[in-house]
Amino acid sequence: MAKRMTGYGLTADIHRKRKEQYNNEIYREQEARLWIEDVTGVKLGEERNTPLTWDGLHNHLKDGTVLCKLINTLSPGSVGKINTSPINFHMIENIGKFLSAIEKYGVAKEDQFNTPDLFENVNMLAVVNTLHALGRAAQKKNYQGSVLGPKEADYNPRNFDEEVLNKGQTVIGLQAGSNKGASQSGMSFGRTRSINEPYVSS
Repeated sequence: MAKRMTGYGLTADIHRKRKEQYNNEIYREQEARLWIEDVTGVKLGEERNTPLTWDGLHNHLKDGTVLCKLINTLSPGSVGKINTSPINFHMIENIGKFLSAIEKYGVAKEDQFNTPDLFENVNMLAVVNTLHALGRAAQKKNYQGSVLGPKEADYNPRNFDEEVLNKGQTVIGLQAGSNKGASQSGMSFGRTRSINEPYVSS
């Protein structure tokens, strides 16, 4: 696999900050990893209680096969054929199939990582965030197996009748302030000083 060149300047700084945040939230990686293992039955790493870390998670997920098995378990038939070939094109294709499948499953586009984030090991933090978003979607779909993270709230629109809406327009919110008891009586700021006036020390 072609190796991405080391970034310099701002690129390197962004990458360093992402890794720092990843390490500070390593428990989120561990939660996602254990969830994947429980749902798919695929073992990621030897020690279940030891975090995989940024590079470890990348090594286990970069070919996309585990991710495709994950979405196929949550929603059977989501990915038709999973490529097992070590050719880069096939790995990238697997990742693309996974992303398309989870979007149909209910994970918003803005909650998904981009293919290079995983395949080129650019942003594993985004990968972990996507897995958590998928976990929330699985709970919303009432998946009966292992869960990841809190359940996402359901859409609950409020419908008010015309009378209630009209009453709301007569109320002055506290953000608008109040003029009760306010007056400028007795307030004096004295004579304003002109910019051209010479300064006289007292």
